[in-house]
Amino acid sequence: MQHDEVIWQVIRHNHCSFMTKIETGIFCRNPYNLTGICNRSSCPLANSRYATIREHEGVFYLYMKTIERAHMPNKLWERVKLPRNYEKALEIIDKHLDYWPKLLVHKTKQRLTKMTQMRIRMRKLALKTREKIMVVPTKQKKREARREEKAEKAALLDKSIEKELLERLKQGVYGEIVNYPVNKYNEILDKESGKQIVEDEEPEIEYVEGYEDLEEEDDIEDFGDMFLEDENDETDEAEEQSIAFKRRDRMDGKPSSSSNKKIKPIVEVEHEVEPGRQLALN
Repeated sequence: MQHDEVIWQVIRHNHCSFMTKIETGIFCRNPYNLTGICNRSSCPLANSRYATIREHEGVFYLYMKTIERAHMPNKLWERVKLPRNYEKALEIIDKHLDYWPKLLVHKTKQRLTKMTQMRIRMRKLALKTREKIMVVPTKQKKREARREEKAEKAALLDKSIEKELLERLKQGVYGEIVNYPVNKYNEILDKESGKQIVEDEEPEIEYVEGYEDLEEEDDIEDFGDMFLEDENDETDEAEEQSIAFKRRDRMDGKPSSSSNKKIKPIVEVEHEVEPGRQLALN
């Protein structure tokens, strides 16, 4: 049988693994402790009838312990889920702790109030944008600064050496180029040739004849007149040949083969058009 007073005397005067002593007082690190203070009324081990509130993944639960379950350690605590609404949570606490000591009920409600306020503050802090302080080791900073200085000095030295070599090549100190990198030599030549091209570029001057279009139109008119004369001559010869064939057929009394066929009349249509256009024949 569990005896609360004996347990408290042993814990208080001998040894308790949850007890911590500091200058301001004696505190308890047991997660089921209601107030966090090490005393007779707040100790969860020395009280067979005890109640507290705990948080699990953002949800509050009411834990209750009774003497009837003292012989079953795996079922020692009864857990009840509390709603997120503060007033409804207080009603559930009053319902389950109806006949419990008033001091214990008051401490339980007080713990619920503090935990609710803490959750509200956590939400507000999460919504605010806060500066994140990053710690950089001093050794790493110094190492990077030394490397940057060395790199700058090396770059300046390479450029000065390149300029000096170019000046000596232009002066003809080395005479012929021996064992000089071809890629670098081509790059230098390209740079110099590009500069010369930019400097030497001037607007080109061209000379053009002024009456080319008019001469082309006159040539087209002359060619059109020649083409019309040739066509008129051909039509006249064709008419004379057809008349001669008809006379022969009449003299012989034989129907001509050309009479059986319908001869399409040749019609000349003249259109008044702009100069340079031809006459259309249908």
